[in-house]
Amino acid sequence: MIETLFSSMEIPEACLLDKPVYKKMFLDNAELDQTDKRTLSEDVGRIRWRYTLKPETINIRPFQDDTHDYPEVAILSIELSSPNRAQRIAAFMHRAIPYPLILVFEYESKLSIAVAEKRINLADKSKMVILDRWQTEWFDPKLANATLSAFLDAIALHRLPGSNFFALYEAFQAQIIQLIASERTGAFALVPIEVSKAHAEALKEIYRLEREIAELKSSLKHEKQLGPKIGLNSRIKKKKDSIIILERDILNKNDPPSMCGSYN
Repeated sequence: MIETLFSSMEIPEACLLDKPVYKKMFLDNAELDQTDKRTLSEDVGRIRWRYTLKPETINIRPFQDDTHDYPEVAILSIELSSPNRAQRIAAFMHRAIPYPLILVFEYESKLSIAVAEKRINLADKSKMVILDRWQTEWFDPKLANATLSAFLDAIALHRLPGSNFFALYEAFQAQIIQLIASERTGAFALVPIEVSKAHAEALKEIYRLEREIAELKSSLKHEKQLGPKIGLNSRIKKKKDSIIILERDILNKNDPPSMCGSYN
């Protein structure tokens, strides 16, 4: 299953590391709260550092400027006994390891990929700040439909920019965003980075609206009077309509000509 994904990525053999990562590393480096510690203990099984993309193993340069430091890219696999807290696990793993990470979670016959943009902490340049995190829904790469097949084709390393590790990681993250967006639109397309960033902002707005809808629905359950009920239902409908418009906007911003090209 996970080897199908790695095969799609076409990672050079020289990048293979395949060494265990011990849970103690996260306890020592991630400032875990009690729920994090319990999650690490109960939900996480074997962790392996599968690949390291670095100048010595792949012909890509490190990248550093005032805000980003991407000397390499690490790819880890994490076996889970439960999928319910995968996003929490991804959050503290990204905090613990300062490099740009591609985290591949395994649960039964499915995978979920988590990425995160990291920037230099201007107050303490020895540390990194996590900005956006993105994580796919669970999928089986061996049972790929047209959308998933297009995604697996898009993440082949030779299709991503090879100028430096920041460009490569940004483009890989763009494919993750596109896969997440396709779960709503039904369409996966290679698009320019700037379009992917616009999709990301639209997805954030959709998530915000969905949280507000959940809160309104909770209020609706406790409301007894007809007038306020009508008002709450009206507000819920307006937010649902806004989500439909945002999803349509994502679909319309896909750039069909780019679907047959690459980032190179």
